[in-house]
Amino acid sequence: MDDTTLEAMRTALRGPVIGPKDLEYPQARTIYNAMIDRRPAAVVRCTDAADVMAAVDFIRDRGLELAVRGGGHSGPGLCLVDDGVTIDLSPMRWARVDPGAETARVGGGTLLGDLDHAAHGFGLATPAGIMSTTGVGGLTLGGGHGHLTRKYGLTVDNLLSADVVLADGSSVTASESENPDLFWALRGGGGNFGIVTSFRFRLHPVHTVGVAITVWPVDRTPEVLHWYREFLPQAPDDLNGFYALLVVPPGPPFPEEIHGQKMCGVVWCWTGDPDRLEEILTPVNEPGPPAFHFTTPMPYPALQTMFDELIPTGLQWYWRGGFFDRITDEAIDVHLKYGENIPTDLSTMHLYPVDGAAGRVGRDDTAWSYRDAVWSGVIAGIDPDPANAETVRQWATDYEEALRPYSMGGSYVNFIGAGEGQERVRATYRDHYDRLAGIKRTYDPDNLFRANQNIEAAPQQ
Repeated sequence: MDDTTLEAMRTALRGPVIGPKDLEYPQARTIYNAMIDRRPAAVVRCTDAADVMAAVDFIRDRGLELAVRGGGHSGPGLCLVDDGVTIDLSPMRWARVDPGAETARVGGGTLLGDLDHAAHGFGLATPAGIMSTTGVGGLTLGGGHGHLTRKYGLTVDNLLSADVVLADGSSVTASESENPDLFWALRGGGGNFGIVTSFRFRLHPVHTVGVAITVWPVDRTPEVLHWYREFLPQAPDDLNGFYALLVVPPGPPFPEEIHGQKMCGVVWCWTGDPDRLEEILTPVNEPGPPAFHFTTPMPYPALQTMFDELIPTGLQWYWRGGFFDRITDEAIDVHLKYGENIPTDLSTMHLYPVDGAAGRVGRDDTAWSYRDAVWSGVIAGIDPDPANAETVRQWATDYEEALRPYSMGGSYVNFIGAGEGQERVRATYRDHYDRLAGIKRTYDPDNLFRANQNIEAAPQQ
């Protein structure tokens, strides 16, 4: 992009247009994953939907590459494209709650923490992620799961409508009654169909939750996973618990004697009667006495921020994922092997439950195609030192490939790692892929929105 084009873009848009010569440029191209080092020709910070519409027209008409940034948490760095234009929605960061209707409307650049805070004031929440710094947009469009999923479903199960800027520069609303095909695709199909400038969500009564953390030495992985795979699916929907392999961080609530030790464990969230939490979790002793078991009531937004300081912006990340309808004995052997060989203090593996309420939604009701899954797994190699980037990448890659024979074949689209290829995207959408490709043909036939886990438009009939 030459200077003349850059100036023309500045004239066309209200929000700041940041180029490589501007002082703000290094910060503007910084995203959550420091392993990504891309240099867009411009970062456009759009102030509102009209700005997004104008930016899309400008980029499309000049044949430029386009990427979209909401919260900047994309593991593969899909919110940046070399020599193209990033439409940065961060100025569109707001959340408005209607407590009577129990709904919230949020801007395209809103973070989960903004939504959690706004809704919490009215004793409300919606299921969305486990970190407050995650962008609402990217998480939602991929499907979205979190601490409340067994009770209230996926994030997309609670999406009521979305305002979307399309590839032709127009803006439409998608809901069950308006553009229902687009609405179906947005609920799990990623950023393939347009730029969402606002979302409207259903909220649920959630204020203070019961939180528990239970950990065992990593060599107890077989006993713990044999127990966990039977216990949680039979537990009440009010209980969510994601299984983790981790190195215990050096701080509270963990006692000093287990700091730095490799452990397996579960992070629990209980939305039922707070007085019943200890009773519900009595079975944690069945696989053997935990090395540490901690319970406390906690405001829901506090749970959502629990990991923010541990894994801030600027670390080296590489992740991969997979869906599982069971945890086989063979998979448990894989978890033990890679859990005993976690390469760095922040590297981890999580199994997020996606059963309960999420599993009772019809398989074809949304683009999310794994309603028969029980867990959505992610393997994340993480470290602050760029010298360890290849080490964490290789660990995550080898771990996921060893687990894949015991998975359901696909992965949560937001957990697909860089370089996994188009077949991985197809495996994620299963037989929904062809329907999504047809909707792509309708709304983005020229694939303007391709800086994503891409769904290619179906050929014209």
